[in-house]
Amino acid sequence: MKEALALFAKEISSPKKIFITTHVKPDADALGSSLGLANYLIKKGHDVCVVTPSDYPSFLNWMEGNESVLDFSHPDQVDQVKKKLEEAEVIFCLDFSVLNRVNELGELIRASDAFVVNIDHHQDPEDFADFRIWSTKAAATCELVYEMIVDLGDKDLIDKGIAECLYAGIMTDTGGFRHPNTTKNVHLVVAELLELGADTSQIANWIYDSNSVNRLKFIGFAISRRLVVREDLHLAYFAISKKDLKKYQSQTGDTEGLVNYALSLEGIKVAALFSEREDGIKISFRSCTDVAVNKFAAAYFNGGGHKNAAGGKSELGLKETVQLFESLIEEHQEELYHPKPVSV
Repeated sequence: MKEALALFAKEISSPKKIFITTHVKPDADALGSSLGLANYLIKKGHDVCVVTPSDYPSFLNWMEGNESVLDFSHPDQVDQVKKKLEEAEVIFCLDFSVLNRVNELGELIRASDAFVVNIDHHQDPEDFADFRIWSTKAAATCELVYEMIVDLGDKDLIDKGIAECLYAGIMTDTGGFRHPNTTKNVHLVVAELLELGADTSQIANWIYDSNSVNRLKFIGFAISRRLVVREDLHLAYFAISKKDLKKYQSQTGDTEGLVNYALSLEGIKVAALFSEREDGIKISFRSCTDVAVNKFAAAYFNGGGHKNAAGGKSELGLKETVQLFESLIEEHQEELYHPKPVSV
């Protein structure tokens, strides 16, 4: 790893045109790692462009460098993004491990002659990068970006803005330091970010306490009218239609965290959120510590992710998708809830 890092360090030792991107509908870890890395690379003298494949929640707009982010899904920015990608000498792919997570950008990256770097913590990575920093032991990609900067000997370049971007990703991907991925290393890294200026209470306020009235009304509606609990299957879920989203003028990020209300119920082992979108049903899965929903998502809903937090999608209708989900849980609950130990 040290030899590979040395080669990578040499690759970015002189000013380069750098293109940074992350997955569709970026969360705090995706955008935080992208902007944290971008601000660091700018300090190193690089010409840096950050591109997202889609829009992202407005509660992330406070991050330093946000005003310069290009959105590939915006018609007025497509040509500019393609030009930046064509000019790029180094491409960073953050918080995703397979190129289809960036939609059309994936094939453009695959065809590029640039040096491609992948920094990620998800399982089953695709082999598309020239250099990879990858660990499923990391709670967040922001954790890996911080460690990379330190390993390159540039900790002194991490200022308040960079520290806050990186802290936000770690805070949210650990569920506010409540999930099982909250390791000793997470706390050590966070302690360093606090020392480097991260304002933790302000970041929590920006992310968790900036709701619109419509979002609060939507959450109340979802809990009272769309929550389904199957105690016999240790299962709870929300099924949200396009009509529901339209009624409450839902914005990107308004369904964020909703699935956790279902998982918070006593006795529930698996929770899900089904959101009807124009391009199909988007699914979020959550589970208790011992239940691997990433494998379930990969096997039946063309998805994947972390053991206790995964995503998927369905091209069936909302009702049909939910029916399929319930039947699959019922059919596979023994192997899902009581997995056999893996022999070594």
